[in-house]
Amino acid sequence: MRVLVVEDEPQLAQSIQQFVASEGHNCEVAGDLVSALDLVDSLFDIIILDLNLPDGNGLEVVKKVKGMNMQTGIIIVSARDSLDNKIEGLELGADDYLTKPFQMAELNARLKSLVRRVHFKGEEKVIFNELEITPSELLVKVAGVPIDLTKKEFDLLVYFIANKNRVLTKTGIGEHMSKDFMDYGFTDDLIYSHIKNLRKKLIKAGCGDYIKNVYGVGYKFTDAQ
Repeated sequence: MRVLVVEDEPQLAQSIQQFVASEGHNCEVAGDLVSALDLVDSLFDIIILDLNLPDGNGLEVVKKVKGMNMQTGIIIVSARDSLDNKIEGLELGADDYLTKPFQMAELNARLKSLVRRVHFKGEEKVIFNELEITPSELLVKVAGVPIDLTKKEFDLLVYFIANKNRVLTKTGIGEHMSKDFMDYGFTDDLIYSHIKNLRKKLIKAGCGDYIKNVYGVGYKFTDAQ
């Protein structure tokens, strides 16, 4: 996977680059808007984009990528007080966002989830034991039988499977589920409610109980006992 990191803080940019490379991906860095706009002419699978750049607004990168109809996933990185920019970025077509500061493990979870959405197109399926997911149709089957999930439950299930066997924090799950700007500010209670409903529907359909509560931290999707 080719990843472009657009970040003007050298230390953070280097940390992200090293981490992404350690996960087996090719990674390039742009430290300003002009460099980023030049580089996006090349084909990248994912762009990790800081909006506050020294020579302009990173939203210009989102506009260019979407204007060229590239199938490139974009994760916005921004400070906590940049809600307006996040909303505009998501409206323009960015896929997700991370709030600074963040852990590299959380970034990795977002990358894996976004790779699923970028690459599982058409009739391609995601399969986990008796679960079969067709992202293009928002379709989930358990042992070949379709089940009825809400859009949020579907996105949550794909997010879990994309990060199976990893502990996902409540904060990370909340930010992921809030990527639709109308839902900004998912609470722990809302997260719990969506996970409870998803788990109940899966088990009722005959699916294994794969969603595990990691006390005091979050949740993990695994078939390990």
